[in-house]
Amino acid sequence: MPAEPAGSDETEILTAERAHLAESRAALRRMREHAASLSADVAADWVSRQILEAMLDQRVAALADHPGTPLFFGRMDRAAAGDPELPEVIYVGRRHVHDGAEGRPLVLDWRAPVSRAFYQAGPADPMGWRLRRRFGFQAGELTAFEDEPLDGGAGAGPSRILTEEIERPRTGPMRDIVATIQPEQDVIVRADLPRTVCVQGAPGTGKTAVGLHRAAYLLFTHRERLSRSGVLIVGPNRAFLGYISAVLPALGEVRVEQATIDDLLGAPLGEEPAAVSAAKGDARMADVLRRALWLHVRKPAEGLVVTRGSVRFRLADHEVREIAAGLRGTTRYGAGRAAFAQRLAHRVLVLMEQRGEAPDDRVQDQVARSRPVREVLDAVWPKVTAEQVLHRLLSDGEFLARAAKGVLDEDEQAALLWPKAPRSHRSAKWTAADRALLDELGDLIDRTPSLGHLVVDEAQDLSAMQLRALGRRCGTGSATVLGDLAQGTTAWSARSWKEVLGHLGQDGEVTELTLGFRVPGTVLDYAARLLPHVAPGLERPRSLRPGAGALEVRRVADVVPAAAGAVRAALARPGSVGLIVPDADVAAHAAELAAAGLEHAVLGPESDGSDRLLVIPATLAKGLEYDHVIVAEPAAIAAAEERGLARLYVVLTRAVTSLTVLHRDDLPAELAA
Repeated sequence: MPAEPAGSDETEILTAERAHLAESRAALRRMREHAASLSADVAADWVSRQILEAMLDQRVAALADHPGTPLFFGRMDRAAAGDPELPEVIYVGRRHVHDGAEGRPLVLDWRAPVSRAFYQAGPADPMGWRLRRRFGFQAGELTAFEDEPLDGGAGAGPSRILTEEIERPRTGPMRDIVATIQPEQDVIVRADLPRTVCVQGAPGTGKTAVGLHRAAYLLFTHRERLSRSGVLIVGPNRAFLGYISAVLPALGEVRVEQATIDDLLGAPLGEEPAAVSAAKGDARMADVLRRALWLHVRKPAEGLVVTRGSVRFRLADHEVREIAAGLRGTTRYGAGRAAFAQRLAHRVLVLMEQRGEAPDDRVQDQVARSRPVREVLDAVWPKVTAEQVLHRLLSDGEFLARAAKGVLDEDEQAALLWPKAPRSHRSAKWTAADRALLDELGDLIDRTPSLGHLVVDEAQDLSAMQLRALGRRCGTGSATVLGDLAQGTTAWSARSWKEVLGHLGQDGEVTELTLGFRVPGTVLDYAARLLPHVAPGLERPRSLRPGAGALEVRRVADVVPAAAGAVRAALARPGSVGLIVPDADVAAHAAELAAAGLEHAVLGPESDGSDRLLVIPATLAKGLEYDHVIVAEPAAIAAAEERGLARLYVVLTRAVTSLTVLHRDDLPAELAA
């Protein structure tokens, strides 16, 4: 579409833009119909057919049109003196749409190189463009536009459409922010694949959305490579993953795996004191585990005798010992065991050749599998599992002392030992911390496969051993690490991003986002009273939105009925409502809402969070946001765990429009100051 002539009125422009939207939607429908018509019958065999069918199904899913989602949200008009290689006009949207007959691009994917100017161009550097246009939509229909000249002096000030999109009420899963990405966010999103990017993001700065959009950008830019190796997003719990689940499909990406750390390492079957979990999560445990595993390789008590026909071939015990010593610690345990058998067999073949025989590789394999070699192998280099090694380590004080000598002191060793050891590794109830240790041992035995790219959210809450487990899965050096040190709530929460990156085995850049777009300023300032006590080294966050009237702090005689009243008032306004309460009080608040006739759901670890009104245990609030938040009894939330003030900081920063704090007991001194 050519640029409108000067003097075109708003109605004419809207009519023309709506016509382009209709043409683009029709073209996308034709693209999807064409993809659906393709057949996998051309495949040469059954396996190829299954793969092709899956690829076609994913293509059809990626071309789905979401009627309530704008197909494009921006337009750029080229300057007269701009690069003639640039199109005169481009429309920027969530995916590429072209006219099937002519191949003419109707909408350009926001990730395309030329689309970068939509986010980065400004009066100081127009990048060859004269005009940026933003579109306002209502239920998928184009209702407004806003023009920003790029080729003449100062900027036009804050964008009304941009502000309204940021503040638009929501219900259900997280939306993409592709229409509102800010320049500093765009730089992170478009960071190249080989780089590891670490984002320290204050509440409301969009760090999670930035990480998801970076994953989408990398999949677009490095499609072939990442489609083979895979992209994985790791979140703190299933509720969080359900909350973010709609973002990538809305951008046309349907091949991204999402998991929690428990999904990757195995669900915990038991619990233990926080101090024990913290000890097991210490990075020093990697040395202890490595030693414990290799202590299973023993000196041979005798040599090897292999009989072939009427001839016996002997290796002395010192020869067997030399072979084992040459391999010990130079390879993974499992590969070393296999190599040990082959090297024993090779020495026997040398003896055969010295007798004038001419054995080949088949003979060597036969010798390696022979009973005498297997007996020596089991005696010197026994086959073990990660579970067997860890069970022995946590139940045998003498063995633990040997493995931990010079690494852990006696008190630390005593803390690790089970008070009452299970009879075998099969009956052990492994904890979350144990799962990370088992993963470390598993990698020492056999190599862990690596992914093409890894996104880790709320990374500050992972232990050193959990971070090492994730680091093994991004051996390519490509990761996006997201979090906020002030929101660290576990016993092993990180105190610096350098520490986190070190445990991941990555050499990444740390970028700090301090300007919030979602949390109102009054709310953010109130929560920031806790910052000197939970993360004194961080810069105080700022909000783009003043948020006058967004905060209410009220003392009440009984918090439970008062919370129900506040919920009713919040439901009279547009948007989602979250009632965040101490975990121990969830049932009482849910019962009160039910008695008041207020339809609601209780957020659980497996919930998708799609209900408009949710009762949220404080321990599940991290990473989520709601238009209106009611927080019940802050002092109880702060007192419930060791890093309760950090948990309270998380809870107080979940609101997008309004925050109501209700308390009967005195507020924590750090908050009341």
